Amino acid sequence: MAKNLLLALAMVLVICYFFSKVNAFTAGWTKAHATFYGDSDASGTMGGACGYGNLYSTGYGTGTAALSTALFNDGASCGQCYKIICDYQSDSQWCKKGASVTITATNFCPPNYALPSNNGGWCNPPLQHFDMAQPAWEKIGIYRGGIIPVLFQRVPCKKQGGVRFSVNGRDYFELVLISNVAGAGSIQSVSIKGSRTSWMAMSRNWGANWQSNAYLNGQSLSFKVTTTDGVTQEFDNVVPSNWGFGQTFSSSVQF
Repeated sequence: MAKNLLLALAMVLVICYFFSKVNAFTAGWTKAHATFYGDSDASGTMGGACGYGNLYSTGYGTGTAALSTALFNDGASCGQCYKIICDYQSDSQWCKKGASVTITATNFCPPNYALPSNNGGWCNPPLQHFDMAQPAWEKIGIYRGGIIPVLFQRVPCKKQGGVRFSVNGRDYFELVLISNVAGAGSIQSVSIKGSRTSWMAMSRNWGANWQSNAYLNGQSLSFKVTTTDGVTQEFDNVVPSNWGFGQTFSSSVQF
């Protein structure tokens, strides 16, 4: 009896885990709108509220977007990937029929309360809006349209190579940018461990930057990262003991 009960419980847990994945990535399509920024080469999209810096060199390229307040979630959505299609049934004039594009969230589209939400204040709460890099936007919309209705859904991120850790800050303050995250793309929690310390929880400073207030100079650094779909990976000694502030280290581990 006890064995059967444990088996049934295990099956329930597996089913719950499966449906959590379904809900995260295949929960159907949601309506929104999309505009574009950053010029035809996306040069104006560099930097941004997630902290990824030069999107060319960090691997994000031109397939990116800034999210409105309703989607950005104070930076917790940084790194998430979305498949977007133009809603041709709603706007056959400016939509490219049947076209789609997948983008990574790398920036924040701030509200503009001086303009109405239906005429310029596209990122005002509670609107779900994507201000996309122009090359990505033009895969689904016609330039002259300026703004288009879209349908979107979250999808797993696909990245080349492993997760990257950029260490900034100063003594007793490590500010670590975690980038190139596949799978869920966005990060729920991070812990850091020096070669002479135990695991210590980090806190989100801004965007995809996580902070620790410990003196870790001269120690190799390990990280334990949990993405927003509950998957945890350990990156043991990914940062060597001779590291310096301002350096980036690539791992061989990916989600």
